[in-house]
Amino acid sequence: QGGKYQTACEAGRLFAASNQAAVAATAGLATTWTGLGVANPTGSGRMLVMQEFAWALTLAGPAAGCVGLMTSTDSGFAAAITVRNRKFGGPASIAYVDDGATIATPVLEQIVGEFGTLASTAYPQSGPHVANLEGGLILLPGRSVLTYTTLACTAALIFSFLWEEIPI
Repeated sequence: QGGKYQTACEAGRLFAASNQAAVAATAGLATTWTGLGVANPTGSGRMLVMQEFAWALTLAGPAAGCVGLMTSTDSGFAAAITVRNRKFGGPASIAYVDDGATIATPVLEQIVGEFGTLASTAYPQSGPHVANLEGGLILLPGRSVLTYTTLACTAALIFSFLWEEIPI
């Protein structure tokens, strides 16, 4: 029977990427951006069906703020972060994943959580925090999804994305 992602994983269509260490995040909607983002290159012939987004605060934040997702085009992205097929040894992803880029004007899509000035251990549910997107955001070729924070943060956040790649 398996879990909800098992069929996509068995077929080699399920991919994930994460920051490997805590990163700084720029204030929301900046076009010189840092955090974690996934881009579907123009002409890829696939759509990226976003399944999950997760984040964790490793240190106290600079002030109270929120975490969310914003979208843009894929301009400025490089393949800076390793993408892993969740079927280890499966085919490579077509996506570019980056932790910083100059992007076209982004648009906030949704808020998924908040952070504050206390140490991460001071919160009753200190994370990681997982937003189950369940296919509710699809990136067509030439589009990207990026992390959003309401204010700039020092290297305190770790992000991850899980998605399925499907031919158009």
